[in-house]
Amino acid sequence: QVQLVESGGGLVQAGGSLRLSCAASGRTFSSSAMAWFRQAPGKEREFVAGIRWTGEYYANSVKGRFTISRDYAKNTWYLQMNSLKPEDTAVYYCAARSGVVTTTRYDYNYWGQGTQVTVSS
Repeated sequence: QVQLVESGGGLVQAGGSLRLSCAASGRTFSSSAMAWFRQAPGKEREFVAGIRWTGEYYANSVKGRFTISRDYAKNTWYLQMNSLKPEDTAVYYCAARSGVVTTTRYDYNYWGQGTQVTVSS
């Protein structure tokens, strides 16, 4: 059974940093696309960042502030979030799919349970 488990969320002041982790079990994702999405109250779940051996991809709203990375040996991927803003407040989800990185949530087969990130002003 495949499981994705996020950790690292919390409350931080504007301008601060957090690092999210997503640990996968049940299969390896070495050639898969791994991504982070987020969902704020009353809004659609949106793409934040994705990574595959072909490169890293970011939403314009986080480019230059967030960095996605992965550790193949640990079957884990990360989202380093710097210069956080109140508008980054959301539940953050990790996701995985076979194939290329896409920005569409419906393309992803595997999801974590989500971790809350709250940025205070």
